[in-house]
Amino acid sequence: MFKPPALLFVSLCAAAAATMTAHAQTPAAPAGAPVVAAAACPAVLKQTFNRLQDDAPQNLCQYAGKVVLVVNTASYCGFTVQYEGLEKLYAKYGPKGLVVLGFPSNDFGKQEPGNAKEIADLCYNTYGVKFPMFAKSQVSGSAPNPLHAQLIKDTGIAPKWNFTKYLIDRQGRVVEHFPSKVKPDDKQLVSKVEQALGL
Repeated sequence: MFKPPALLFVSLCAAAAATMTAHAQTPAAPAGAPVVAAAACPAVLKQTFNRLQDDAPQNLCQYAGKVVLVVNTASYCGFTVQYEGLEKLYAKYGPKGLVVLGFPSNDFGKQEPGNAKEIADLCYNTYGVKFPMFAKSQVSGSAPNPLHAQLIKDTGIAPKWNFTKYLIDRQGRVVEHFPSKVKPDDKQLVSKVEQALGL
């Protein structure tokens, strides 16, 4: 049946609107998708910390599925040069799924006395750090930050000095603890990282 151009246009618009509405509703159907993503985040990473350089809140669930090396750092420590090794480790294995997370702390020897800007300047300008760094917090004692409290609980080992390292696998299991003296290029540490990455 012939339709005048005006009626044909109205019919086509109505059909297009109905199609667009149907398509718009389709993605909304899997409302459970965010829940599935949240469930995939291991308990140890269900924490939020402020980013060092701008204090923006960061949910650690964004690193779910990665191998995570957690390090408590300090600017004026004999181990501070480990920033270089940590950055090299991150640069080499980051594309394969490793992330290094730095947590400045003044717990040991009062070797991190500065404010966020001072710590960030040292990390980024002196050592070229590109891995994520978070605001200064306590990592030991009676009130460690929630992540370190969980790491201590899982391993039974609290940080004894700056640059203590904890390795978390892709499933969120804390698989290894390394004391400060173990450098980022140490064969044992690299081997454990590669093993966790499945290399």
